[in-house]
Amino acid sequence: MGGCLQRVLPVFLLLCAVVFGGCATARLNVVNAPPVLTQDELLRPYYKVGNIQVRRSRYGSHADLTPADYSWAYDALRAEAQKIGADAVILPEVTVEMDTYIFYPVSEMKAKGVAVKFR
Repeated sequence: MGGCLQRVLPVFLLLCAVVFGGCATARLNVVNAPPVLTQDELLRPYYKVGNIQVRRSRYGSHADLTPADYSWAYDALRAEAQKIGADAVILPEVTVEMDTYIFYPVSEMKAKGVAVKFR
C-alpha cells in the first residue's frame, strides 16, 4: 500500500500543478522595437520588408478580452518587425475569432501588418 502511494502521489501532484497552475505568458521585449504607425504618421519614403502575422489562442469569450490583449497584438507585431530589421509596422489589423473547445469558449486573436524600412 505504501509503495503504491509513493508512486501515485508525484503523478497526482504533477497533474494538479498542470491543471491549476495556468499558463505563463512570456513578456515581449519591445523596448527598442519599431513603432506601429498609421498612414497619417507615415511621412518618409519607405519600402516593404515583409508581411507579419502573429496569433494567440486563449480560453474565454470575446467579452473577456481586455485592452491588454490588444496591446499584446501590437507588441507582438513590433517584436516580429524587430526580428527582421524593420523600422516600422504599418497597416495593422487585429481580428478575434471565437470557437469552442469541448464546453469552453476559445478566442483566437490574429494580428497582421506590413514591416517597412525607411529610405
